Parts: sequence; structure tokens; C-alpha cells
Amino acid sequence: MDLKRLHFGTATKTMMDLIEVSSWLDERTKGVNRATGFYRSLLAMTGHDLRHPLQVIVSVNALLSRSVSGNSEREYLARSSDAGLQLAKQLDRLIEALRVHERLEDFALQPVHLEFLLENLKREHGGAAQIAGLDFRIVRTRAVIMSDPFLLEGILRNLIYNAIKYTPPGGKIVVGCRKTKAGLSIEVHDSGIGISPDNLSKIFEAFRRIDPAASEGLGLGLFIVRHAAESLGHQIEVRSTVGRGSCFTVVIPNPPA
Repeated sequence: MDLKRLHFGTATKTMMDLIEVSSWLDERTKGVNRATGFYRSLLAMTGHDLRHPLQVIVSVNALLSRSVSGNSEREYLARSSDAGLQLAKQLDRLIEALRVHERLEDFALQPVHLEFLLENLKREHGGAAQIAGLDFRIVRTRAVIMSDPFLLEGILRNLIYNAIKYTPPGGKIVVGCRKTKAGLSIEVHDSGIGISPDNLSKIFEAFRRIDPAASEGLGLGLFIVRHAAESLGHQIEVRSTVGRGSCFTVVIPNPPA
């Protein structure tokens, strides 16, 4: 059995599928204004058709791990496993972006208890932060704001994901709230690589990566963050210093009296 051809042929095909979907979505976004049917179809396709070749990679890895003994074969198997994990992450991010976009077509502001929402995010990201060697902390709050829980959680999920991704081991990530006269701010602080002033105005563009050399994602996270925040009537602010870290803030205004 040609392990190298089996693993990398399948992984390469799946990667090309993801790239084609990303390019296709970019082109359609330029010419389609909130095309609900298109995005729902794309979500269904992404969740089903692109998951199949990824499942093939995972299944083959599991099968071969029982019989592989040579060092070179183990190396190929390890590379294939890594490729499968990266593809799974990218696919999950793409599906997340499409689901958020779909929700933007039909949402209603409602009271959101931040205590429960932030606890969910802590449980979701705590393991990844620990594996990455990061001190991840969420400051408890009992604040209640007007928003959409699904969209707000999606915004914060993307911000925390990026904070973990771009913070070196030993760094810190803190999520907390700050009350102001105008409303409430949810802040995501990290001690990561930071963003240069030239890139600050570009990071919210579709398919734009904070660090193209080190990033393996699709560059959709912050684009979705801004789009969702604007739809909710929230604002996104960012402060950053290269080499020292960043602070992304979701500003939620007080409801009208």
C-alpha cells in the first residue's frame, strides 16, 4: 500500500475543496446581497460534502495505526493525522461563519445573562487554552444586556479563538465586562503577538489573516465578528501593540429609555 499517496492524495483533495469553497464564497459575496437561499445551500454542502473526505482520512488513519510499524510509515501517518486535524478546524470555522450569517437573516434582541454565556465559553475554550499553555480567565459578571445570544456568543467565540491562536505559550487571556454611562463593554485581552498599525484597518476584511505566514485558517472570523456586531447595533473596538498583545472590545449600548 502506498501510504504517502493514500494520505496526502486524500488530504490534498480535501484542502482543494476548502480553497474552492472559500474562493466561491468570496466571489458570490461581492455580487449577492444577503442571499439567504445561497448561504443555506452552501452551509448544507459544506456540512455534508466536505465532511466526507475528511472522515475518510480519519478512518484510514485509525485503520493503519493498528498495523504500521516502520518509522517512515509512522511519519506519514502522523502527517496525515495533523492534516486531518487542521482540515477539521478550518471546516468547523467555515460552518460557524455560515451559521452566523444565516442567523443574521432572522434574529430578535432579547435579555442575555452574560454570566451563563461566558461560562459556556469558558468550558468550550478552557481545554484548548490549557493545551496551548495559556492562563485563560473569565471575570464573572451578573450583567444582563439586550442582544441575540447566538450571535453574541459567536462574536466572542471568534475573539477568544483568535486570542488563543495568536498568544504564545505562557501568555494570558482575560475576558471581562466594564460598565460605562453609554452601556456595557465586553473585553477580550491577550498577551499575544499583537497587530501592527498598518493591519488594524484591514483585519476585519473577508479572508484577511492577522498573520498570513503563521495562520492556517480561512480568514473569516473577524469579518463575521464585525458583520454580526453591526447587525446587532453593537460596536467592535480594538487596541493592539506588536509584541505585547491586543484587546478586542464589544460595545453594547444601553437600550432606549
